[in-house]
Amino acid sequence: METTAVDIGYIPLLLGYILLIIPTVLFLYYRVRVLKEFTVSVVRMTLQLLLVGFYLQFVFDLNLWWLNILWLILMLTAADFSLLSASGISLRKFILPVFFSLLAGTGIPLIYFLEIIIKIPNVLDAQYFIPVAGMIMGNSMRANIVGMRSFYSSLHMEEPAYLYALSQGAVLKEAVLPFFRKAFQAAVSPALATMATVGIVSLPGMMTGIILGGTNPMVAVKYQIGIMIAIFTGTVLSVFLGIRLTMKRSFDDFGILDKSILQ
Repeated sequence: METTAVDIGYIPLLLGYILLIIPTVLFLYYRVRVLKEFTVSVVRMTLQLLLVGFYLQFVFDLNLWWLNILWLILMLTAADFSLLSASGISLRKFILPVFFSLLAGTGIPLIYFLEIIIKIPNVLDAQYFIPVAGMIMGNSMRANIVGMRSFYSSLHMEEPAYLYALSQGAVLKEAVLPFFRKAFQAAVSPALATMATVGIVSLPGMMTGIILGGTNPMVAVKYQIGIMIAIFTGTVLSVFLGIRLTMKRSFDDFGILDKSILQ
């Protein structure tokens, strides 16, 4: 297979927006109050992707290791802010712990995937480093939103049960364990469901992209297996570290949850 992906002209791309008439009509007919958010999301998606497309072309052409690392840091920072805003917990207190949890959850599986699994000569090659980092980080961020929101909201809503455990002599680690388990399960369940159905229910992004680029489907399958393993490992690691690192700033000396962390 020597073909490459078919380019999309700007006029056909604009015509693609006609499809959005369908959700717009349904939102209006059933008075679903998401039209403003829907419009903003579509506009932001378009502008952000176009800007990223132009910038990545520039980055790929230069392919400088320090510029690639700088782009990764910018991605991590943006993910950090988005995660904390969506989780409803304090940005000021948790910005650094969450940043380092995402860094570890992205960096470790990223380097392993590039160095050990696909064995590229230069791990910091922009063509591989940036897209793979984005896939791992995006999935880790979504799981962290679910995990951290579940952990802190459960602690807040079920505080009597937590305080009872403390009163019975449990240390902080023991008292929060049921909430940690619940949050961990909620965070990783979507990733497990995706792994269980991939290839049958859906063809995921990396595999589809490689096939559209003209690569043999079996090569695409091997890439997809490798990236799914890296994504799941990164997801689990970042959720674990995200909760554990933020816990250090969430309780007072008596083990009482600091309500100021909740937005």
